[in-house]
Amino acid sequence: MTELQNDVVTLVDEEGAEHDFILLDIIMVNDKEYAIMIPSEAMEEKNSAGDEEQEAVIFRIDADEDGNETLVVVEDDAEWEAVAQAWEELVMAEEDEAE
Repeated sequence: MTELQNDVVTLVDEEGAEHDFILLDIIMVNDKEYAIMIPSEAMEEKNSAGDEEQEAVIFRIDADEDGNETLVVVEDDAEWEAVAQAWEELVMAEEDEAE
């Protein structure tokens, strides 16, 4: 996992509204980089409601025409599933190493 784990990232949507996300990990899948995040409100609700599992949001890290990194929400089901599976395998491997 990345050293940035659990950092809070503030993203601004198309309408200018700010949204805070907790960065869980950054991984490479099929030569592309992805950020795995959950909305910080969802994490706060989880902490107050118990162990209810929250669904992560997967962002592909792309470069714009100026070379700046941008985050693009992964909406394609096949791409989302491939990244989610890769991340799950990574987490399971790390848990096995910790035992």
